[in-house]
Amino acid sequence: MGEAKTYFFRDMSVMLGRSMRHIFRSMDTMLTVCITPIAMMLLFVYVFGGAIETGTGNYVNYLLPGILLMAIASGVAYVAYRLFIDKQRGIMERFHSMPIARSTVLWGHVLTSVVSNVISIVVIILVALLMGFRSSAGVLSWLAVAGILVLFTLALTWIAAIAGLTGKTMEGASAFSYPLIFLPFISSAFVPTDSMPLIVRVFAENQPVTSIVETIRSLLSNQPVGTEIWVALAWCLGIMLVAYFFAVRAYNRIVA
Repeated sequence: MGEAKTYFFRDMSVMLGRSMRHIFRSMDTMLTVCITPIAMMLLFVYVFGGAIETGTGNYVNYLLPGILLMAIASGVAYVAYRLFIDKQRGIMERFHSMPIARSTVLWGHVLTSVVSNVISIVVIILVALLMGFRSSAGVLSWLAVAGILVLFTLALTWIAAIAGLTGKTMEGASAFSYPLIFLPFISSAFVPTDSMPLIVRVFAENQPVTSIVETIRSLLSNQPVGTEIWVALAWCLGIMLVAYFFAVRAYNRIVA
């Protein structure tokens, strides 16, 4: 059993290294993931921020959680793209003809998504600091924020894996991310839900982004999170487990 675990982690580290090399060889990928959320943050803070009433004195503090979720939703699209390319070029079959743990091929892409998204998040937070973002959160609150963002990344990454493994075209495999990127707009990420029409407000208050945004916002401002954190965790874990199940099924059909 111990030897099997050793081989699994060794194989997974090789697959992770392979996927990370692809990322660093095409840095424009990470730049693209960062540029759009940063541009949105600049636009909303310096153009629309003065006209949006949020009840807070610092709009960038209010806006940042939603921007981070948008960045993650944008970043996971590349997982679908890379998985589709591996499937289309027969690379998966080549790996499966080797004496390696089969699941590590898929996990390599998933962990690469987590690492690359963490890098993007750090870059965006640094830009937000230059724009005036300030947080009174302690170490534990920051760790809680990091944990929620990683869970959210894993949840969306497994959705991306489904798209990449089942997509018929490259465009179809990547298109799944568009609704996810724009979902924060219909939430409390940019404006309080109280200002929305009834039907839109009901949807905004009962979709996952709002609870996740509100939790992160409360943690960063060192405010009580209440029950929102449990709702956010339930959404993240629920989506992740369901998406993982279907992604593994799709993967097993390919490698069977």
